[in-house]
Amino acid sequence: MTAIAFQYSDDIVALRDGLAKFIRAEVIPRHQAHAELLEDEHRKFTPEGRYHPEVLRLMTEVRQASARAGYYSMCVPESLGGMGMGYLAWFAAWEQITTSCEGRYWLGEFAVSHWATGPSPVLEHLTPEAKERLLDGFMAGDTTMCFGMSEPEAGSDAMMMKTRAEPDGDGWRLSGSKIWTTNSPYADYCIVFAVTDPEAAAKRKGGISSFLVPTSSPGFSVQRVIRMWGHAGGNEAVLGLDNVRVEPWQLVGQLNKGFATAMLGVNLGRIYNSARAVALGRWAIGEALAYTKIRKTFGKPLSDYQGVTFPLAESAMAVHAAHLMGLNVCQLLDAGQPARKELSMTKAYAVQAGMQALDRAMQAHGAIGMTNEMHFCHSFLRMRMLNVADGTNEILRRTIIKEMLDGDLDL
Repeated sequence: MTAIAFQYSDDIVALRDGLAKFIRAEVIPRHQAHAELLEDEHRKFTPEGRYHPEVLRLMTEVRQASARAGYYSMCVPESLGGMGMGYLAWFAAWEQITTSCEGRYWLGEFAVSHWATGPSPVLEHLTPEAKERLLDGFMAGDTTMCFGMSEPEAGSDAMMMKTRAEPDGDGWRLSGSKIWTTNSPYADYCIVFAVTDPEAAAKRKGGISSFLVPTSSPGFSVQRVIRMWGHAGGNEAVLGLDNVRVEPWQLVGQLNKGFATAMLGVNLGRIYNSARAVALGRWAIGEALAYTKIRKTFGKPLSDYQGVTFPLAESAMAVHAAHLMGLNVCQLLDAGQPARKELSMTKAYAVQAGMQALDRAMQAHGAIGMTNEMHFCHSFLRMRMLNVADGTNEILRRTIIKEMLDGDLDL
């Protein structure tokens, strides 16, 4: 790792060290013991495209082991039983997890709860009754959730959503459809976003609320698993909501102000994506450098050829810059500053730097870089997904320029 003047606090250093040990103890042995199941696409998924039950069992085991170790709910407020750690700790944790997993041990992704699938600061906005009913299961890693916002005609422009929550006595009835809902084929609960005030929503002045819905509810359906990246199955699905009844205790946050809840998670997601991009890019560069020292062509090691090594040096500069941007924006967020421009810059830049580093590492390896055993291809697809998740680079650039046009010119 390139030297930096910034030093993590002792508690974050301890967190990183603990997570590295956790990956070695709980994740890598499971991959080694179940290599054929976890690496063969046609064993990992069932014919209908869902994860094989044994794969789901291994995911659950990692979540539960991490919950017992105290890492899983690291960003959940202490008042709810979590560690109450901030954005800088979140960045450090995901950087360490991704580094320790070396682009191949993907079960490590379940060592810390993702904001959209498990415990996070979002849970602070549950009603007291929802906390009483559900919090223990989320915190223990026994149950998971998903985040139902995107729709077929409402992706980046979420205000175009058509899912409606119609008043029904003291509750509501949800009807509509969701797409690209991560973890939805397997989740126990879904946070569903729906229009509750059509007039306000049409004016883009709120009018959207969020509800915590059991996926076993009458009228809630997983219509199909979305197979992506050429895989035999997937982690995303299309959801149907047909007159699903929700009670007052299922409202998340304030009525008609659901986006405030959403942004709590999206900020965490952008930090998560940035940290993983930095770590994957750094791992790829390290693999490429090691290979250039031993692989010879025309009587010389590849490391003697500037055409091979200079692109790696350029990527090292970019990944280093992305790392520093991540550290900076996390400190701004932890200090209570919105940092919308800086967060958008960091996420957009980090995933671009990471993708280019992976591409150059594959190129440095030649044909072997494209084989499954090197894990570059899988990591590149993962990076491509990070590029889209929690705001595409195009949307992030829109946010950056809007903030600048509105007067935020500090660079």
